[in-house]
Amino acid sequence: MKKIKSFILLPVVLIAMVSCAQQRPITHDPVVAKQGDTYYLFCTGPGITSFTSKDLKTWKQADPIFAEEPKWAKDVAPGFNGHIWAPDISFYNGTYYLYYSVSAFGKNTSAIGLVTNTSLNPKDENYKWEDQGIVIQSVPGRDLWNAIDPNLIFDESGTPWLAFGSFWSGLKMVKMNDSLKTVAKPEEWYTIARRDRDSNLDDKDAGNAALEGPFIFKKADYYYQFLSWDYCCRGDKSTYKLVVGRSKFVTGPYVDKDGKELNQGGGSLVIEGNKNWYGVGHNSVFTFDGKDYTFMHGYDASDNGKPKLIVKEVSWTDGWPVVKPMD
Repeated sequence: MKKIKSFILLPVVLIAMVSCAQQRPITHDPVVAKQGDTYYLFCTGPGITSFTSKDLKTWKQADPIFAEEPKWAKDVAPGFNGHIWAPDISFYNGTYYLYYSVSAFGKNTSAIGLVTNTSLNPKDENYKWEDQGIVIQSVPGRDLWNAIDPNLIFDESGTPWLAFGSFWSGLKMVKMNDSLKTVAKPEEWYTIARRDRDSNLDDKDAGNAALEGPFIFKKADYYYQFLSWDYCCRGDKSTYKLVVGRSKFVTGPYVDKDGKELNQGGGSLVIEGNKNWYGVGHNSVFTFDGKDYTFMHGYDASDNGKPKLIVKEVSWTDGWPVVKPMD
């Protein structure tokens, strides 16, 4: 679940922000795509915050995806303040599909939306983000899951699936139509990760089964599910950490290194915080120029716990992902 201070989109502020180039930009929940010689990063923020880079090291802030909030946002979450959470970017059949989340912090008053574009370069004459509306919605008292943190994955036959979720009864996966805009019929759902939840809690309570942010990455014979455990967004009290499991089938069951299923509380540690980083998590994984990279955020102890972008190369040992620990 994401909690960011409220922000009003003002052109004068955006102009100042665009001019900044940073080694570690302030970032939550980053995903990245490459078009031409430029990397485009999208993350939680007002209108979906974006950055560009030529080298994955120095980043320049760009305009947000939404100049105005989605028309349907306040119908889903009446207190919506312009902050859009946890985007996910995919390129399919000549179009970029950017899923995103609208929610209220600590509630499953949430929906996953979709916006599309044929280019990521604002200088392209065809550049135009078009909102496709709601894809999946969760409603308190009706659903014991949370429609945030989307991630699109195609299985070996080319069938699209959307993974998502945070707290409640765990992380879910649902089969999508070929349009990528709606859930396929008849509906096909799976629980792909969960942790024990206090059974005495009201369904409207997020509970203490702290997990979120699934990201599915195909490597060789396996699908790897990365996910974040414990708590984000608390500055020096953040306890985020990244774990993983794998499966030969996109719908699971995913198991960790010890053979424990992720939907039974399993998960093998990939990376966690230290004295310099209070917590790290909510990652994505992409292959660029033959190398695998993971992108995540961490809470910087040297800067009052602000969330910063972390980029690490992924290596593979005995079929499992390995990244260097935090400095």
